[in-house]
Amino acid sequence: MTAESLLRKLDKIAGGSMADHRVAPSDDPRVARAFRVITWMLIACFLLGIGTVIASVVLTVNGDDVGFAVWMRCLVVLGITTTLFYFLWRARLGWYWAIRRLQLFSRIFPIIALVLAAIPGLYPLWVTTEQIIFAILLIGISDYLQSDYLRAAYPKPARKPSSGRKVDSEGR
Repeated sequence: MTAESLLRKLDKIAGGSMADHRVAPSDDPRVARAFRVITWMLIACFLLGIGTVIASVVLTVNGDDVGFAVWMRCLVVLGITTTLFYFLWRARLGWYWAIRRLQLFSRIFPIIALVLAAIPGLYPLWVTTEQIIFAILLIGISDYLQSDYLRAAYPKPARKPSSGRKVDSEGR
């Protein structure tokens, strides 16, 4: 079994009914530029997550209790970022489901991050700041993903008929 066949099985889980729809590569230079910028923004998110882990380890080694919420935040940011990298990679290969997941999660995760940052006492100030920066980066990613040229490069697939029943021009 090849690596691609294993990845396609993962794609089926992540992509659902859209897992098999693939678009032709775009020759629009704005699409290529958007993917480069999104990649760099995701690298920044990943480095931010790594920085949070390092800061948490240093604080813990020095005797500070950073708390369960901070450790969970560290794992969640790294998990989210890794997942978004996977979606980005698959989207660059033309998988429609992957661009849709990127669009969805880059809209949802910033809201969650900002709501959590707004809860008094949940995180120390440095983690709250990290949350806000993470959210800003994801909002930037979302902005690129919602651009007209990127949406045009990934047209929505035609709907398959829902049943074998034929419908005439009057809907009967």
